[in-house]
Amino acid sequence: MHPDSPVPPPPRRTTSVGAEIVAHLERMISGGGLAPGARLPSERELAVSLGVSRTSVREAMHELEVKNLVVRRPGRGTVVAEPGARAGDLYDRVSAAERTLRDVAELRETIEPRFAELAASRITDATLLALETVLAKTGTPLPQTDSIALDIEFHMLIAQASQNPLLIAVGTLANEWTASTRALSHADPRARQLSHEGHQRIYLAVRERDPDAARAAMLRHLAEVADLTREHHPCF
Repeated sequence: MHPDSPVPPPPRRTTSVGAEIVAHLERMISGGGLAPGARLPSERELAVSLGVSRTSVREAMHELEVKNLVVRRPGRGTVVAEPGARAGDLYDRVSAAERTLRDVAELRETIEPRFAELAASRITDATLLALETVLAKTGTPLPQTDSIALDIEFHMLIAQASQNPLLIAVGTLANEWTASTRALSHADPRARQLSHEGHQRIYLAVRERDPDAARAAMLRHLAEVADLTREHHPCF
């Protein structure tokens, strides 16, 4: 059994309390601060630590459960949902040699535009707020490691906004395979700024609830990532 995982309070409050809590916990889950299987504190403990009402916490937990980000078990508490087991099995079976830059890029080009389309139709105010927080950070100069971590978090938030657990499992798998690609596409400040600008376009299209524009923005972003990768890895 995992011990209760501490949850620090959200940094700011600009929308409803419930949306702030969901956005905060979504970011912790997508960024790895709350790992799969981690047990959250009780509703009472969360309410005290976050300085909010138990009603707000209960509403937030319900939204996270609907999004398949947590699992609530009577008598056992609330835990962060595990990624799809079959996706994990696939990851284990495919060797590193088979996970080429080209193949991973093609996988992303297949699934991520669909994530953006679905996100534009299904995204909640809480996830929009979480995306805004990520964009605020990537809009400032960052070292490569921080930029990569926030890049993964942004794309996981878009995937989670699709509210399709099967697709999210595949998206989680794709993120596991893209470390080398992302290192190349975040190699210098210019590349990191280009990534931020691509994310900004995706966010704006999703915020406008425009699936076609969101898909186009994601495709453009992935094409720019591919170009950056080729600059540093001509065999790509």
